[in-house]
Amino acid sequence: MNILEAKDLTKKYGAFTAVNNLNFFVVEGEIFGFLGPNGAGKTTTINMLTGLARVTAGSIFLSGEEYTHDTKKAQGLMGIVPDESNLYDELDGFENLTFCAALYGMEKGRREERARQLLQQFDLDGAGKRLFKSYSKGMKRKLTIAAGIIHEPKILFLDEPTTGIDVTSARQIRSLILELNKKGTTIFLTTHYIEEAERLCHRVAFIVEGEIVCSGTPEELMKELEEGTTVQFMLDGDIHRLKQAVVERFPDFKIEIVGENGIRINSPTLISLAPFVKFFEENNLLVFEAKLIRPSLEEVFVSVTGIGAEKMRKEKEKKGMGGRN
Repeated sequence: MNILEAKDLTKKYGAFTAVNNLNFFVVEGEIFGFLGPNGAGKTTTINMLTGLARVTAGSIFLSGEEYTHDTKKAQGLMGIVPDESNLYDELDGFENLTFCAALYGMEKGRREERARQLLQQFDLDGAGKRLFKSYSKGMKRKLTIAAGIIHEPKILFLDEPTTGIDVTSARQIRSLILELNKKGTTIFLTTHYIEEAERLCHRVAFIVEGEIVCSGTPEELMKELEEGTTVQFMLDGDIHRLKQAVVERFPDFKIEIVGENGIRINSPTLISLAPFVKFFEENNLLVFEAKLIRPSLEEVFVSVTGIGAEKMRKEKEKKGMGGRN
């Protein structure tokens, strides 16, 4: 069952079209990844879906009911975690959570019980009475996610949840995302970390300049890019000196050197390993690993969009360090 659906979703600012005729759906119980570079329209899309921005054209449905111009009836079913924290520096962790719960109409006993539960679940119970402004970036992100699920929403919107935080906190948040999803929460995730989407998401969509350029499961998208067979050999010496000899010996294969002691062989058909192993041994290079290589989701993204994933990641991280608390 589709819990969320967008049809011809469009957002314009005067003559500028930020989001152009988006059509996508999110299946109940899945983690749906929305990937794209800065300015692609990810946050604008989330803002329309959650009622923070008016829709110029198109329709949005939650659990089969349209709420395009009446987001209030859908907001109780949503949890929203923006890319920048919306909690209060002058309140402590417990107070922030109970305040958010009160906004959703939860009665006092239940919201306090739920706040204590989430502080423990997110490993923040020791910081529950500390002011939010004293939290580290990772702690702030975790408490913001806790606030987003205080009312146990059906779908959680996470906008760049691991940007600008340390590696340990990012790993904890990814584990929390998987745990929440395992317990039944549907998650709409925007990210510029493509490896994060490959690890977490059941399906993904790539958005560039306000338009979705492709979508599907990571496996489907990687399969589409797969051309023939690629095998990677790892050797006990420097293969660079033999590259030309390999090309001349095996002219029907595409040859790529990987690092100092790796080589990739690509063929439109199945590859027999024996001739390569024999050639390497003849040239005093022993093979200590041979494995079949499949395209990564990052390679799919670069192929489809023409945008280098590493460049996209660095630009986003630079932006995050410049203006985020």
